Amino acid sequence: MATIVMEKIGRVFISLQQIRQVPRMLTEAAPSMPGTLRDNEVPHYFRERYICTGYRPLDQNWRYYFLSIFQRHNETINVWTHLLAFLVILVKLGQLTETVDFVHDPHSWPLLILILSSLIYSAFSVVAHLLGSKSELYHHVFFFLDYVGVAQYQYGSAIVHFYYAVDESLHRYVHGIFMPLATVLSCLSCLGCCYGKFCNHSLPTWVRKVGQVVPSALAYMWDSSPVAKRLMFWSTTSNDPALIFHFGQVAFFLSCAFFFTCPLLERCLPGRCDFVGQSHQIFHVLLSCCTLCQIHASHLDYVGRRELYSRLHRSGEAALFAGLYAVTLVGCALIVVFMLRKAKKVIDCKAKSK
Repeated sequence: MATIVMEKIGRVFISLQQIRQVPRMLTEAAPSMPGTLRDNEVPHYFRERYICTGYRPLDQNWRYYFLSIFQRHNETINVWTHLLAFLVILVKLGQLTETVDFVHDPHSWPLLILILSSLIYSAFSVVAHLLGSKSELYHHVFFFLDYVGVAQYQYGSAIVHFYYAVDESLHRYVHGIFMPLATVLSCLSCLGCCYGKFCNHSLPTWVRKVGQVVPSALAYMWDSSPVAKRLMFWSTTSNDPALIFHFGQVAFFLSCAFFFTCPLLERCLPGRCDFVGQSHQIFHVLLSCCTLCQIHASHLDYVGRRELYSRLHRSGEAALFAGLYAVTLVGCALIVVFMLRKAKKVIDCKAKSK
């Protein structure tokens, strides 16, 4: 017995010794990571207002930018906030598949589109913040992709709000135009954001913000109108469990819209929020909370309001809205192709003039 115990202790000791070697092995296996730069050491189109340090050098190999997810720089928190949100939403999807038949129940398709669009915008945001420092061209490529993610998520929000949250009186007035207009507004939002990024430093900051915020604000007001009407009559439907989560998503969205438009912390503490504390990081966290509230509220509506939405929406309407989602993706993709051509021409002209 003593011999067996000693053998087990010896194995544990060997295992601990091997575990202690892991950090050294990883350090030796990883390539040396270049240090970060100050704002005056990178081109102007990479600089963010009031962020002074933590910029990654340009024109490194792709491995560097992928591995920089573990490096301390001014985009690290932006990457991890939406990466963690992506994983949480993925877990939520796995939980819902246990109770929701996403394959055979067409009424569940709007909920599925919302979740897929949430995963897409989170993933595209991670890619943009992780790889957007490669070069000026790739900066435009990945952030334009990020704006596609935002636009298609707006459509995902519209479809669940119109399908599950709408009441009979509003449905009567907007039935034929709600989703087509949601598609148009999503594409306009994508165009406004892409154009704002394209004119990043040729226009004043407030002009670019207006171009990015106004189309998105219009899309949000239209897409959320069914929820807004339900919240207005909260007192008459106080027993509705979804309303608290709808209120949560609205509150989180308005909060994250504030932090997106106003770099408050960086302005008050310039140079002290280069790694953590940026308004955009807070925007990411609040937007993720908004999305999770929205998914939960939509699931509650899917379960609790089935009699109403089954009566309001014709057979095959869910498939039609899913088709409009594909149209939205195609429209945003065409906008990105158009804007990338314009960006590439400008970049090529600058390269020739050097």
